[in-house]
Amino acid sequence: MGKTIVITGAGSGFGALAARALADAGHTVYAAMRDTAGRNAHRVAEADAYAAEHGTDLRTVELDVLSQESADAAVARILAGTGTLDVVVHNAGHMVTGPTEAFTPEELAAVYDTNVLGTQRVNRAALPHLRAQEHGLVLWVGSTSTRGGTPPYLAPYFAAKAAMDALAVSYAAELARFGIETTIVVPGAFTSGTNHFATGGRPSEGTVLPAYEERYAGLMDQVGRRLAALAPADAPASLVADAIVEVVGTPHGKRPFRVHVDPANDGSEEVSQVADRVRAEFLTRIGLDDLLAPHSPAASHPAI
Repeated sequence: MGKTIVITGAGSGFGALAARALADAGHTVYAAMRDTAGRNAHRVAEADAYAAEHGTDLRTVELDVLSQESADAAVARILAGTGTLDVVVHNAGHMVTGPTEAFTPEELAAVYDTNVLGTQRVNRAALPHLRAQEHGLVLWVGSTSTRGGTPPYLAPYFAAKAAMDALAVSYAAELARFGIETTIVVPGAFTSGTNHFATGGRPSEGTVLPAYEERYAGLMDQVGRRLAALAPADAPASLVADAIVEVVGTPHGKRPFRVHVDPANDGSEEVSQVADRVRAEFLTRIGLDDLLAPHSPAASHPAI
């Protein structure tokens, strides 16, 4: 049965790929992005053209994760258009690169605002509906940097992704009794097909940079080349979209808590297996093991 899905940050990268793949799988998909009438108007046109060409129900919706008003309005438009919302995919994110010291606290806060607080705004807009219907899926697009190998010059992004992962883990337990399921999809370092590195931000204040450039000359280029060399040539970014489609298509209550898509194998999956096992064991020890899986939806509501 097709589901109604909203994907944040779906103008490009993993989000755009997942939106198209989910629509191809028979779902009604809202590709959420900001400034749909301005700088992203061409992406709206591309999504419309894809839907027409492939006969899919791919739609776009204005949603700026930096604004609670925008998130509320987007969810309201989705509900007005379809009457339901089954799946929320937290994909919106912003990458910055450079020596950590060179970023001002305000610049670090801006990364958190998009990558962490943005998910909270969307949740506050969508979860009242999911809780009322007593079923749903919240899918978080994380990063292997949360627990795997972490090259330098990406600390603000890595720290924000780690914070988002911690938020997702806590939400999973807090939503289980409402019949809402959680999955964290964990992509590795895909250096092509997403534009993450090409569109990443840089520190604006340049007084610190010369000292680092003297000791770490060309480091970011080295990191990019070496990450690219680790991944097999036949590992496209669409693998992440494929994983998201598989999770959404899995029956309610059977979805995995965490799925890694990491062709380079930076060690994150191994560490996450330990962390997730410890979480499960601890919740069991304190008598809250019922929070490890979503409760069965009410009889009047079909499981998604």
